[in-house]
Amino acid sequence: MKTLPKTPELLSTLQSFDTFQDISPEALQWMIDQSDYKLYEAGEKLFYPGQSVDRMQVILQGRYVVRWEQKGETRELGVWEAGYITGVLPFSRMKEARAIGQALEPTYTLELHKEHFVEMVNVSYELTQALVAVMSDRVRDFTTMQFQNEKLMALGKLSAGLAHELNNPASAMVRNAEELYKKVHASPEKFKSVITMRITPEQTDQVNSILFSRIEQAKNLDLSLLEREERMDDIADWLEDHGIENGEDIAETFVDFGVTEGDLDTIHDIVGDGPIGPIMWWLESTLSLENLVSEIQEASNRISKLVKSIKDYSHMDRGVAMEAVDIHEGLRSTLTMLKHKFKSKNIQLVKNLAPELPNVKGFAGELNQVWTNLIVNAIDAMAPGGELSVHTYPDREYVRVDITDNGSGIPEDIQTRIFEPFFTTKAMGEGTGMGLDIVRKIVNRHKGEIDVESRPGKTTFSLCFPGDK
Repeated sequence: MKTLPKTPELLSTLQSFDTFQDISPEALQWMIDQSDYKLYEAGEKLFYPGQSVDRMQVILQGRYVVRWEQKGETRELGVWEAGYITGVLPFSRMKEARAIGQALEPTYTLELHKEHFVEMVNVSYELTQALVAVMSDRVRDFTTMQFQNEKLMALGKLSAGLAHELNNPASAMVRNAEELYKKVHASPEKFKSVITMRITPEQTDQVNSILFSRIEQAKNLDLSLLEREERMDDIADWLEDHGIENGEDIAETFVDFGVTEGDLDTIHDIVGDGPIGPIMWWLESTLSLENLVSEIQEASNRISKLVKSIKDYSHMDRGVAMEAVDIHEGLRSTLTMLKHKFKSKNIQLVKNLAPELPNVKGFAGELNQVWTNLIVNAIDAMAPGGELSVHTYPDREYVRVDITDNGSGIPEDIQTRIFEPFFTTKAMGEGTGMGLDIVRKIVNRHKGEIDVESRPGKTTFSLCFPGDK
């Protein structure tokens, strides 16, 4: 970086920028006279994290890139060119730089020390006002950028989780549909053997009675691995003793539905030796089809519930006015949306939801943002196998929600800072520090309060909202 002698062209350069078009030449010349004219060669840093910021920098020519480093990772925030004003501005509370500004090509700047800001007010109120407007625009643009980045990261994580959740039932449906196709196309030969059987309607009814009872009881069947293996062996032996080929295929289906040797003996007593083989295959085919259709139905129901949760979570098709909101509905849909995160870390969820909890007046979609940010933060703070508790309860005319995790806790020295915009302890790309700031703003908008108590092994965010009267 070199300090250069000032030239007469600096005034016309400043006048060509939108920020200074309505500023008098005398005021701009005063700013030039009090400033340093500097050159940063390509690769040189205009500012860097931790550097004390005591000057306003007007980019006269060239370009520089801004990068943000955190925990060894770097993200590029953008490239700024001639006409941009960086550094400290009048009435700004900035004390030190948080990012790296690096010249991409020879970059010329006009730099005014903040000690001249008080004099600037007396020299030109219009110049001061223009620079304050720049500061306001800069804060707004940066906040918007960070907010959008936070939303995009949240959406990306949510989309990945939903894709994972939807993939399991969708794959199950495809797999079972293929198996169902094979079963249906394998049925003609077995059907021929069935219709050539000579059994009476009474015998058919007796066999059907056993079949339907096993289908009904299978819903509550819970066998250990050892019990299952023992039943498999017993049924396979029974089928082999009665001359039925490929009995292992039949045995597995029978065990799935709780068919026992006693059932097989009863069926044998009903129909006799002749039709026993076709009867066994007919029973296996019927139970297999029942199982496949049941699994397809369950998978489609899971997809339907996930889609409903998406709609409930985002509150599609709802109005823009505040309405009576069921806290439990939002919590349940949010927990469904985040189910993959619980699974990935084997987190145990404990729900203690008060019955007949009053509604609150508010925006359901915004409150779901609150639950999402707090629950995701809690999961991130816990080791695998942790426990997260969600507790709701009425407190006089208020509705309270406590979200507690047994993670590492929030260090005492930063507990007062966690609701500050852009403050984050996460690695680059994992958080921008907007999450808890958003939570605080939404809670305030709903005339609520949020408090946090934290120590290693227990962190509780307590939220309180007025009930909907």
